[in-house]
Order: sequence, then C-alpha cells, then structure tokens
Amino acid sequence: MARVTVEDCIDKVENRFDLVLLASHRARMISSGSQITIDRDNDKNPVVSLREIAETTVSPGDLKEDLIHSLQKYVEVDEPEPEVPLIGAGGVDSDDADVVTSDRMTEEELLKGLEGLAPPEEVPEEDAE
Repeated sequence: MARVTVEDCIDKVENRFDLVLLASHRARMISSGSQITIDRDNDKNPVVSLREIAETTVSPGDLKEDLIHSLQKYVEVDEPEPEVPLIGAGGVDSDDADVVTSDRMTEEELLKGLEGLAPPEEVPEEDAE
C-alpha cells in the first residue's frame, strides 16, 4: 500500500527526500492531534499523510512552509534601520554662520562641502623670462 502511495505522490513532490520530510512532518502533526482530511481506512499516520499528499487535500507548499517554520530556532524580524545623522550636522559651535540646522542636506550644500574637501587644482606656472 505504501509503495503505491509514494508513487502517487511523486508527481506532487518531485524529490523523494522532500516527500519523506513532508510526509513525516505531516504524520507528526497528525500524531499531535491535527485533523486528517481523508478517511483513515485503518492506516497508520505515515500512510495517511502520504495519501493526503497524493490526493492534494493538503498542499505540499504549505507543508514545506510549516516544516521550515517548525525547524527555525530564531525568527528573523525585519526592522527598519536607524537613521544615521549626517556628518557635520551635530557638534558644531553656535557661532558658525553657515550652520545647517536640519538633518538633511540639499544638493547645493553637499556640493559646497565636497568642493571644500577637494584639493585646489594646480595652475601650471609659465616659465619666467
């Protein structure tokens, strides 16, 4: 009975290793009290789980997601990254006349600051006669 069930499941889950993982996870779910979606017919939990996969009463994709979630030790949460203050925005003396008071710089202010960082271009000196 189980061999026929495995052959029926191959078109639903192509990799036999994945099929074994999904069916064993579903069998554990049934053992822990999850409702079965087909008639038991005096079959054990692994055979019932294979029959559920073969008849697509449970989705292999959903089983895979549930299996992955059950194996995760740490759940990764997407948190927004903290805003980084701009260079020169804080810690400036109050007696500077051209202090930027906002946290954002305009493009002109950025270009002005970059011009101050670049070394001046050397003008070639003409030979003195």
